Amino acid sequence: MTILSLILALALEQLRPISSRNPLYLAFIRFANRLERSLNAGEVRNGVYAWMLAALPVLAVVVTAYCLLARANPLFGLVFTVLVLYLTMGFRQFSHAFTAVSKALQADDLPTARTMLADWTGQHTSEMTPNEISRLAIEQGLIDSYRYVFAPVFWFAVLAWAVGPAGALLYRAASLLASKWGGRDDPFGRCAETLLAWLDYLPVRVTAAGFAVMGDFEDAVYCWRSQARAWVDQAQGILLASGAGAIGIRLGDALHMDHTVKFRPELGLGDPVSPDYLASAVGLIWRSILLWLVLVLGLTIAMWVA
Repeated sequence: MTILSLILALALEQLRPISSRNPLYLAFIRFANRLERSLNAGEVRNGVYAWMLAALPVLAVVVTAYCLLARANPLFGLVFTVLVLYLTMGFRQFSHAFTAVSKALQADDLPTARTMLADWTGQHTSEMTPNEISRLAIEQGLIDSYRYVFAPVFWFAVLAWAVGPAGALLYRAASLLASKWGGRDDPFGRCAETLLAWLDYLPVRVTAAGFAVMGDFEDAVYCWRSQARAWVDQAQGILLASGAGAIGIRLGDALHMDHTVKFRPELGLGDPVSPDYLASAVGLIWRSILLWLVLVLGLTIAMWVA
């Protein structure tokens, strides 16, 4: 049922993409905002209480509903699992933006490419060259593929035998809360950031290993081991270094932003990024998704045999 649920959810998401502005996401964010206003007293424990109040009731409802539906009829459990995965995964949430940037660059429409990339990443892109746009698009695509596909799939596959689709929901809730409360010098958000870092530890490395297997293995592993620590966010550094090595390009490096040059560590080996490499990045992500589906299928068969 695990592999079938994933395939159906991915197919449904391709046919009818779910927006990041959908009512369920927005309701959860509004609830998180209310919790922060009510509980944020500048202490870490307040963030712990808020995280528990935001995430645990939703997880409890999903686990209970799955158990009741699966016990009544396995088909009901399958349908419910596909629905939860559909709501928590989001390949098209970033792939359509990636495609729009790629098409604009292919048409030499630099203003449109800059605008689309700015809408996607939330960064200032008005001064970027085509190569810088391509580099930032590949970086964001690798990160988003992890956030919206690989990490939810990992926790779903690991916990599916016990709690159905709750593993994917756990990761999505943790990711939303960390993005909402974290990234500031505020003890309130420290719990959300720490929990997301714990949840990221294994799937980030499994995803990087998948990039290595489906690309240039030797370069991917070398870049992972020698360059990832130079990136500010270690999890992102692992993904970007292994992805760059697997594709054979150089990510990171300087970007023209805010009337100045933003210097960043260089990741990867090989050629400087150009618009021609956008297709290679998409190919790496798709090959890695297929690899994960094969691995989940193998795990499912092993559990059936056992």
